[in-house]
Amino acid sequence: MDEDGLPIVGSGVDLTKVPAIQQRRIVAYLNQFVAHTVRFLNRFSTVCEEKLANISLRIQQIETTLCILEAKLSSIPGLEDVTIEGLGQQQTAQANGPINPSQSQTETSAMQKAEAAAENVMTVAKDPRYARYLKMVQVGVPVMAIRNKMVMEGLDPNLLDTPDAPVPDGGAKSSEDQDAAANSSDSESSFSD
Repeated sequence: MDEDGLPIVGSGVDLTKVPAIQQRRIVAYLNQFVAHTVRFLNRFSTVCEEKLANISLRIQQIETTLCILEAKLSSIPGLEDVTIEGLGQQQTAQANGPINPSQSQTETSAMQKAEAAAENVMTVAKDPRYARYLKMVQVGVPVMAIRNKMVMEGLDPNLLDTPDAPVPDGGAKSSEDQDAAANSSDSESSFSD
């Protein structure tokens, strides 16, 4: 017993002799619990919905910024000649894993033979329609955004992975047609500041 005369271990009440709680009271407790839980879940879903809406808005802003960046990059003269040394080799090494030196020499000689045979064929890298997208990959623009842009312009986005592949339509356009296509695509997608 403590100083007030109450037992320390328990209340000292025999619970078998205590009458049961009224059913109305139990129903009221359950009703209050359910109402409180529903209010919490409604608030939680509202907060989640607001956050998703904010993220969706941010994604749209980023896509818009990306389109503007693409247009600005395509309007810079002389950007076609810019290459980043080692970027393509790094990506290939990461995709293929460690390379055996004898294997890489064999592959290099095979690739050189294939390149010599393919010099007369119009490749994706040489086609001006695809070349600008390959430059965007080299500069570091996200690949999924580039793929979406290519689909919007009616080009095959899978060709980004194989720049040495022949152009699907044979690349039979004359140089005048290619220059005209490059100028028209630049003028359509360029924005002024």
